[in-house]
Formats: sequence, structure tokens, C-alpha cells
Amino acid sequence: MGVRRAVEMVIDSPGEKDQPIYTFGPLIHNPQVLSLLEEKGIQVLTDIPEHGSGTVLIRAHGVPPDTKYRLKNAGFDVIDATCPRVIKVQTIIRKHAKKGYASIILGDRDHPEITGLLGHAGEKGVVVGSLEELESLPAFDQAIIVAQTTQNTRLFDSVRHWATEKHPHYKIFDTICDSTERRQAEVKRLAGEVDAVIVVGGLHSGNTRRLTEIAAESGKPAYHIETEEDLDQVELKEIAANRFIGITAGASTPNWVIKRVYRSLEALRFKRARGWHRLLFTLQRTLLLTNIYVSIGAGCLCFACSKLLGIENNIYVVISMLYVQSMHTLNHLTGGKSDRFNDPGRAQFYVKHLYALTALAVISGAAGLMLAYTTGPVPFLVLLVMSLLGLSYNLRIIPGFLLANRYRRLRDLPGSKTFLIALAWGIVTTLFPFLSVTGTLQIGPVLVFVWATGLVFVRTAFFDALDMQGDRIVGKETIPILLGEKNTLRLLKQILLVVLAGMLLSTVLGLVSSVGYVLTVCPLFLAAVLLAYERDLMIPGVRLEFLLETNFLVAGALAWLWTIIGSGLP
Repeated sequence: MGVRRAVEMVIDSPGEKDQPIYTFGPLIHNPQVLSLLEEKGIQVLTDIPEHGSGTVLIRAHGVPPDTKYRLKNAGFDVIDATCPRVIKVQTIIRKHAKKGYASIILGDRDHPEITGLLGHAGEKGVVVGSLEELESLPAFDQAIIVAQTTQNTRLFDSVRHWATEKHPHYKIFDTICDSTERRQAEVKRLAGEVDAVIVVGGLHSGNTRRLTEIAAESGKPAYHIETEEDLDQVELKEIAANRFIGITAGASTPNWVIKRVYRSLEALRFKRARGWHRLLFTLQRTLLLTNIYVSIGAGCLCFACSKLLGIENNIYVVISMLYVQSMHTLNHLTGGKSDRFNDPGRAQFYVKHLYALTALAVISGAAGLMLAYTTGPVPFLVLLVMSLLGLSYNLRIIPGFLLANRYRRLRDLPGSKTFLIALAWGIVTTLFPFLSVTGTLQIGPVLVFVWATGLVFVRTAFFDALDMQGDRIVGKETIPILLGEKNTLRLLKQILLVVLAGMLLSTVLGLVSSVGYVLTVCPLFLAAVLLAYERDLMIPGVRLEFLLETNFLVAGALAWLWTIIGSGLP
């Protein structure tokens, strides 16, 4: 929590704080995050000048009080990104130091958190890194014992036992972060359930090294890596032969790095596999990367909506497929910066196949417009306007002197991505076919539009929740970033409930065809996926992404089967 808070404060600072922006010392012990901040123009300040300007963020580890005072005195605007758990330890030490207590701090002597804690302890602060060092200290009349927030829980338990026996008058405060405690306990449990453990995090991160040590104590192979590129240095043959691989990470490891490692391992498993397993994975990944599976899903959704509304002309199914194929591909080509963090495989794929994917997008868009023209000038114009709006999503269309240069593109509007994708799908799969055929708008098509838009909104917002860190890094303000992951998932489940009830009621009242009864499966399908993710039964990757997109194929298949069954009845 503390690391995530510090990173988000720094990433958000360029648009909110006075320039230039610095962090006092490395923000966290993770080279990938530090490299990212350097790319964004955020510099590391190591020495305090006599005079300075701009903004300095205190890193998550905290600093001595004197350091913060000197930074302010030099003229910097100081933003304190110290982890709240570290602040709690600082407060305990400062409170007892004023009463004359000695502060015994269990931790790594050279760690920046310890440096900051010592600054609050005054002259009676001492650091010990082992039980032997603790036993060599002189006895104090008054003393407290605290621990670095990422300290080994087993060592702290030994210290607590020692103090209870030798110096019962010492005050002991368990200041190890509960996240650290949970993670260490989980690693012990995890190591007992898998064949090998991979620990992801900075090689110089103390808490990450401790996780590796704990995993290795189980007797299972344990590997400490920084990124997916380090997998080349691991005994891949040994890992690939293992059936279960456990992945954990240090406190300072961002989610996007963990996801990249998982995706690499997921791909490795199938690359080394033979037969239909490898073929199926390759096919799934290719269909997702090219957006072909997404466009097939759009066609199936359009087919289901057409059957709900009694539309028999399937040309609109093809038009919706071509439109979604074109728009999704072009938007990935022009606005896929976040793919670098969320899905580097996709980013590399788009660079490698730039011309082929561009041609696919242009041909699909042109073919869709040509088919729309054959149905009449109004459908053609509607699809043309939708296509132009889709193309302009990542383009700067508002002059820089307006809106403080912040909202110059449609994508800059908070939450616009999810809303616009859902609206575009809803229009092209529901309203577009119905208006083209009848030229009028009724309550039935509106309800089907709400159903289709709701399903696509949930699908897109859930993907945004999986990609929160990468989107935040590139400056996207998606709904999960605005609301938080938990609130977003709660909202999505509420939307699914409304969509389910709306479809059921519409079918009972005869506002749509009887196909609506079987299509109530679709919101239930999405709800099951959300619950599985919340309970850690599913991990973000190719299989989860493929499963989400399959929901629309399920809609098309159910509508087709119901139509076949219904036509066979007397």
C-alpha cells in the first residue's frame, strides 16, 4: 500500500506540482520504476543545495526530520510520500525519545528507512541486525524495541522472546507491516503447494531477498528475478518441467512487472508443450492480438441483438465485425503506449506487424462502409460519422490554448475510453441495424441497446481494472483509476444485475423476442468471471482475456440455437 501510494503520488505530480520535480533519493528499490520516472523527467536529488526550486517528494522509506526541514528551507515544495506504516514507527520512536527512552531498531543498518527512523530517535537510537548484536548491547533503564517495517517476522519473534526473558521492562512494538507479514506467511504456504517459486523484485530490495530466502527454506527451487528478461538466466528446462509455478513479489514491485513475468511464463509453458495445447494457445494469442476474436464477438453480439429484434438481414453482422476490427486495430496502433506496461507482447506485435495491421484496419473500415452504403445513404453516413469519431479518439482535436491544454483529445476525458467503446458497440450492434431496417426507434431496441452496451461496458471496464498501473503511467484516467479497483468491480456487478433484470423483464413483457430468456446467461457468465478474479481463482493473461471475449460468442451461439429450436417447434 505504501509503495503504491508513493509511486502514484509521483506519477501524478507532473500535471499538478511545480516543476522541476525530484524525489529525495531513489523513490523505491525497483530499477524499472526508477527508470520510468527518469523517462518522465522526474530526477533523483541526493544532496540538498543552499537554494532550490520545484517540488521534492519524500520517498516511501521516509527521511530524518532534519532533512525535511533543510529541503523546505532551501526553497522546495516538499510532498511527503512516506509510507503511513513507516510514519507510525517514526511516531512511536519520537514519542518515547522525548521521554528519555533508548530506541532499539531491528533492521538493515544501511537501509534508507532505518536512516529516517534514527533521525527521530536522537542520540539514544541504535540499530541491530541480528540477535547476537542485540545481546551485545548494554542494558538500558528505559528502552523500546521496534522493527523495520519489512523485517523478517521470524527474527522479530526471536527478539521478542529474548527481550521478554532478559529485559521484561523493555517496551516491544510489533511494527512489521501487516502486508509484509502476510506476504512472508503466504510465501511459506505457497512454497509448500508448488514445484518452484519465482520472486519478482529489485535485486537490492531487502524484503524481496527475504521472500526468496523463505521460499528456498522449503527445499523447492526459488529464483529471484527483476523482470521477465531475467527468466533467461533461470533453469528454464527445470521450470518448464514443473507442473505448478508459484509467483510472488517484493513490496516495491509494480503490478505491471508481475503481469509481464506471468505472461512470459504462461507463454513459456505452451511454447515448450507439444500437440494441441501449443496450437490452441498460439491460436488464442494470435486471434486476440489481431483483434479478430474481438470482431467475431461483435458480430455474434449483433446477431443476438438482431434475433431479439426480429431482424433477419445478417449483413449488419458483417458490418459490425468490420467496424470493430478496424476501430480496435487503429486505436491500438495510434494509442497503445500503455501496452508497453500492460502487455509488452502486444506492443512488440504491433511494431513488428505495423504495415500488415494498418492494411487490415483500413481494408476492414473501407469494406464496412461499402457494405453500409449498399443498405442506403443514411446507414452509410451514420457509420461514416462513427468511424471518424473512432479515428479521432487519440488525435488532438482541441486547440492547446483551450481547457488549460489538458483535454485536447477525446481520450483525455476521464473514463471516456470505456464509455465510448461501449456506446460504439451498442450502436453498431443494435441501433444501427434496427434504424436501417425500420427507420423508427421503439422501446424494444432501446432496451436491447442498453443490454448490449452494459455487457460491453463491464467487459471494457474490467480490462481497465487489470491495466490500472500501466494506464496511470501513461496518463489515462480510466474508471478504475477514478473509482478504485474495488469500487469499480462492485459497480460492474451492479450493472450486470440491472442488465440481467432488464433483459428478463423485457422478454416477459414481450418487448423483445423469446431469445431474451437464454441470453440472460451472458451477464451471469461475466459475473462468474468477476467473482473468480476477486477470489484469485483466475490470473490476468491470455486465458482470462480469451474467456471474457468468448461471452459474446456465447450470446451469438445461444441466439442461433434458440432460433433453430424454435423453428422446429409446431
